[in-house]
Amino acid sequence: MKLLLIGHTERYPVEQLQMQLFPDEPSEFVTHRFTGDGTVSSLSRGKKYLTATAKVTKGGKTGFASRRIPLENADVRMTRRILQQSYYLAATKVLGTVPPWGALSGVRPTKLSTKCMLEGGSEKDAANLLEKTYFVTPERSRLCVDASKHTLEAAKLLEPGDLSVYIGIPFCPTRCSYCSFVSESIERFGAFLPPYLEALHREIAYTGKLLADSGYHIRSLYMGGGTPTTLSSPQMKELLRAIKDSFDLSRCLEFTVEGGRPDTLDEEKLRVIHDGGATRISINPQTMADDVLAAVGRKHTAAQTVEAFRQARAVGFEDINMDLIAGLPEDTPEKFADSLSQVLALNPSNVTVHTLALKKGANLFQNRTVLPTNEDVSQMLSGAETSLRAHSFVPYYLYRQKYMSGSFENTGWCKPGFTGWYNIYMMEELHTILSLGGGGMNKINLPAGQLERFHNPKSPQDYIARIDTILQQKDEIFEILHRLVQQPPAPIEEECE
Repeated sequence: MKLLLIGHTERYPVEQLQMQLFPDEPSEFVTHRFTGDGTVSSLSRGKKYLTATAKVTKGGKTGFASRRIPLENADVRMTRRILQQSYYLAATKVLGTVPPWGALSGVRPTKLSTKCMLEGGSEKDAANLLEKTYFVTPERSRLCVDASKHTLEAAKLLEPGDLSVYIGIPFCPTRCSYCSFVSESIERFGAFLPPYLEALHREIAYTGKLLADSGYHIRSLYMGGGTPTTLSSPQMKELLRAIKDSFDLSRCLEFTVEGGRPDTLDEEKLRVIHDGGATRISINPQTMADDVLAAVGRKHTAAQTVEAFRQARAVGFEDINMDLIAGLPEDTPEKFADSLSQVLALNPSNVTVHTLALKKGANLFQNRTVLPTNEDVSQMLSGAETSLRAHSFVPYYLYRQKYMSGSFENTGWCKPGFTGWYNIYMMEELHTILSLGGGGMNKINLPAGQLERFHNPKSPQDYIARIDTILQQKDEIFEILHRLVQQPPAPIEEECE
């Protein structure tokens, strides 16, 4: 869709919302008046008010809307807000539907409700902010506020010098058709795994020495991917020993290993992980319907998921997360409800309900695979919420992605006493995250709610080739951390809309 800005250059808030509401219509910026489909976003300054006006045309329908604020309130944040609001109100007149997250287009809607409550607002105040200012539906507002309560709890537990560590294993047995992550299949790239692990061991040892002299301590540790359990039992044992030898985990609240694919797990490997210090493991079926598993290229069955879960319990894991994805090909609301019922029968401590995000790098996107409708996905998610709350689960974190089916969300649910701390620290950017391995992003929390990011190379090949540079980058990171250790930063207050 064409997009014309008049009287302002605030491209981002309008473009992001247009991408969300019209995902099949790439934005095309123009500098002159046009006919046909598109958006005109205008900003005009009067004697008393700043007024944002939007005109949205699509398929022969046109919607108009405007919002204004007094000039004395017209800072950057409020200006962007009325631009968003006017566009949203005009666009929804054309669409004839109300998006679940209203005018919000950001990844972390919980930052709005969390900030409201940190400043003394009640849960009702936070809900009103979401619903009346950003047009969020009451159902999503409740999710958001409930998750924010866990963010507040997590923030209270933090102490000066706390940080978390992420260790990435960018390998999988095979590539799922919905996946766009940078990960390599063992079938094609297995030869890179031994040199990758050698480089990772170097980074772990080097980072451990820097940490020991820094005054910082690890609050949570997360091994993700990819699929970390693609490693053999001996490889996993050696990696866990390196972590234990290099890092002081005496103040670590949680050590998670992504089991991910049940076909990478057996009792021996699970015992290695448990005895190696992990306190939490994820066993992620994504669905318990075998035909859906086959449709997305997963080389395991629902029965293997059940067996992997049983084995994890047998070796001593009390904290087990399981993931499901709403919106997979061949799935239906009835099948999804049955998948969740089977998962709940296993009695996990966490259940994460993802919404399918159709990224351009995924085979599902490239092959134009037929997927469940947005209405079906909505039914899957609403049914999941009802069932999870009935089984004493509460939402503890959530986030959104671009190109999600129906513009919904991913929500982590936990039973009381089993909050997934790393997920909150990372998504809500409450403190520094050190990332080791391919594809990792180091996020350094600075004063005044700012972030400084350092990227590790994405591909295993590049990571191996550039390990010396990566270690030098860790020196730079710790130079910054040394200056900050006595200045614990406030939670990030970036633009959330």
